[in-house]
Amino acid sequence: MNSTSGENHLNRRAFLAAALGGAAAVSAAAQAPAQQPQVSPVPTPRDWSRRDPLQYPDPDIVALDNRFRRYIVGNTPIQRLYAGTLWAEGPAWNGVGRYLVWSDIPNNVQMRWIEEDGRVTTFRNPSGFSNGNTFDYEGRQLSCEHGGRRVVRYEPNGTITVIAEKFQGKRLSSPNDIAVHPDGSIWFTDPIYGIRGNYEGYKAEQELKEAVYRVDAKTGQIDKVTDEVGGPNGICFSPDYKKVYVADTGMPRDIKVWDIDEKSIRNGKRFVQLDIPGTGAPSAADGIRCDTDGNIWAGARPGVQVIAPNGERIGMIRLPETCANVCFGGPRRNRLFMTASQSLYAVYVDTTGAHIA
Repeated sequence: MNSTSGENHLNRRAFLAAALGGAAAVSAAAQAPAQQPQVSPVPTPRDWSRRDPLQYPDPDIVALDNRFRRYIVGNTPIQRLYAGTLWAEGPAWNGVGRYLVWSDIPNNVQMRWIEEDGRVTTFRNPSGFSNGNTFDYEGRQLSCEHGGRRVVRYEPNGTITVIAEKFQGKRLSSPNDIAVHPDGSIWFTDPIYGIRGNYEGYKAEQELKEAVYRVDAKTGQIDKVTDEVGGPNGICFSPDYKKVYVADTGMPRDIKVWDIDEKSIRNGKRFVQLDIPGTGAPSAADGIRCDTDGNIWAGARPGVQVIAPNGERIGMIRLPETCANVCFGGPRRNRLFMTASQSLYAVYVDTTGAHIA
């Protein structure tokens, strides 16, 4: 064999080895489980105070899983509707009035964004250092007050009805978030955040262990649903009202879920424990709301994280501020409102909220 033919032979062998190796690599890749894309938690730089044009799709609406793509409206931006709060929480949509109400806890006011012309007004001052808000099936607003350590309902004639302020003779700590059930009951969480200092309420001694409560709106009977949550925060129901989700901002900072058995709950378990996508750094859900497909939309760094019904995270919305709470609103309930520290944000999504507020 001369040198030329020997080189050709070696070249053919090298080519065949490379081809076989490449095929094996492709086969292995095809069999490997799909990996979530590498993403950054840092939002795209933009001047949120202006209405500069944005190239669609909005780069801060991020699919972590293909299941989330169906919920992305490709030609809509995240908008900053208002800036000026100190710590924004508790958005709730009023369909009749076509407005969004939310709380600025340290400033002791409730704010209102009016859909018709985009105006923002002070809705209630003082607000009792209110946190979570919602509306019942008769259109009446319900609010959780840190200052009064109570849950109240605002009646059509302007009077205030106290829904809950004590349990077994002891004062609640600082009701945080609230949800209404079709059976007429009102469910709320009661952590200690409002009484830890004088910034979001009044510093005071804790009289009851952190817990989740259920109030029969007709009889006023208050029942403790569970006290097995270190920092009960956001609360919402599944679309069929057969499950209740609670965000725990104590330890171990997760979202828990239970089956509802009339006035009680059972089969409690962890639904998901969040981190910050792309970094693995800890994150935690604050407020949570459910859409009609059973996905949970959670205010959690780096903005909003979206979790499928099986507990797998599928998407996120990056914001330049820490997002506390979310709710669905607008005439078709397909607009996600996000209260984030000093601002109110909104974005249209291709799904609708499962419940009234």
